[in-house]
Amino acid sequence: MNFPFYIAKRYLISKKSHNVINIISWISVLGITIGTAALIIVLSAFNGLQFLVEDLYASFDPDLKITLVEGKTFDASSFPKDKILAIDEVAYYNQALEEVALIKYDDKQTVATIKGVDPAFYQMTGLDTLLISGNLSTKENGLLLGWGVSDKLSLYVTEGIPNQTQIIIPKRGTKKGLTPDSEFHRKFANTTGVFSVNPDFDTKYALTDLRFVQKLLKHKNQISSVELGLDKDANWDEIKAKVQGVVGDKYEVKTRYELNELIFKTNKTEKWITSLILTFILIIASFNIIGSLTMLIIDKKKDIWILKTMGANNEVIRKIFFSEGMLINLLGAIIGMILGAFVCWLQAEFGLLKLQGGVVDAYPIKLMAIDFLYVSGIVLVIGLLASWYPVRILTKRHL
Repeated sequence: MNFPFYIAKRYLISKKSHNVINIISWISVLGITIGTAALIIVLSAFNGLQFLVEDLYASFDPDLKITLVEGKTFDASSFPKDKILAIDEVAYYNQALEEVALIKYDDKQTVATIKGVDPAFYQMTGLDTLLISGNLSTKENGLLLGWGVSDKLSLYVTEGIPNQTQIIIPKRGTKKGLTPDSEFHRKFANTTGVFSVNPDFDTKYALTDLRFVQKLLKHKNQISSVELGLDKDANWDEIKAKVQGVVGDKYEVKTRYELNELIFKTNKTEKWITSLILTFILIIASFNIIGSLTMLIIDKKKDIWILKTMGANNEVIRKIFFSEGMLINLLGAIIGMILGAFVCWLQAEFGLLKLQGGVVDAYPIKLMAIDFLYVSGIVLVIGLLASWYPVRILTKRHL
């Protein structure tokens, strides 16, 4: 066994002549343990939030969305559908047409975005599994409402009993007529179900068949976007480049992350800012190591003299106390990571921290190996600095 490490281990676990040194040493271990555990828990909590947001938006937004750079709608027949479907990684192809509309039910009304989609949309997103009442209608005039839209209309769907809803959209480019009907497109739809994804979608969207919206707007064969679902292991950036090459500069291709760039960037920024704050706390906790090493060197002056008479030089003495500081740091880091992982496992399995009125019952959490590597690196650097520099200074003064 390495001699300095052996002596350092003995110093850590053996009783010192002054009991306060033992106390400070284990306070140092405790400080590193708590800081490390906090880092693991916080990083895992932000991972859980990130994956939750990704899952929620995957239930509505496609992997890739193609829209016009200029203009709102384009002719579906002139779009290179076959070339895009020829790309191996493209699993789903959905055409969509969106427009802001007034939705009326009995004496209630609200403004929402009505989105016409192909049946492939529900297979691509799995939205049909997020119905909280009613069912998905395959009929052309079937309508699904977001929970927020449904609540504003006081429309609560009972399975098997469709509710007739009126969709009203202003005619574009028409002058004000003598009768109100001449200024609006109107159509009736049967609301057969209510879905819930998250408040952003629930309070904004109503879904129906693409042909229904095209007839409502008098936009024959017109669409506002093409949405693509990719294979699970597909590289989004590579496929985006391929699709962009097919459609040309007339169209803009965006990934789901780019469609919701602010949300994903905000989550990552919060994660790393919080981690940075906890890292500073960990640095402050490491100051205990300096105090512990200072008192230990003073306490072990007699041992140092004996070791030097036995042939140990100053470099060996420094290695002993450096190893002592690193042992305190590593012991705290290992216990902290185990403790942090255990707390995360408890939350994942039993949902100890509940979310009242949230989209999930308990706070989401997810352990990732990269976080353990990151925390290990941070703790190792802090330990090296907290052990090496003080030992160099203190041994020069006291040897």
